[in-house]
Amino acid sequence: MGLIHTEITIKNTRDVFKAEEGLIDEREIRQATIQAMVDTGASTLVINEELRQQLGLAVRAERQVTLANETKVKCLLTEPVEIHWKDRDTFCKAYVIPEAKEVLLGAIPLEDMDLIIDPKRQEITGAHGDEIILIAK
Repeated sequence: MGLIHTEITIKNTRDVFKAEEGLIDEREIRQATIQAMVDTGASTLVINEELRQQLGLAVRAERQVTLANETKVKCLLTEPVEIHWKDRDTFCKAYVIPEAKEVLLGAIPLEDMDLIIDPKRQEITGAHGDEIILIAK
């Protein structure tokens, strides 16, 4: 199976709430539509510093993480962002890896949007077709 990329839109959640409250115009919501690499080995969303600044995301913490090549690096953890894929969306924090060349869409946001990788078609798709099914125990 090769590398799978998909188009997502990432929005600054604070801006979304401000727009809903009428404090800013909807056109002022900081957002970016980008091609993200689908990476089930990544736990969540990974972005670079440039995208963090473009979206105006506040830093909430600093964490040490282990990259795929076993390198340990310190990275920033942002406030939650909104991730949109087609008609689905979710919220999650983003890990900021300064030298990240690509945005990584990890396992947690994929699971939350009920998405899976279709290896035959080399794309992500709904785990249950077009219907989103969430299982709560």
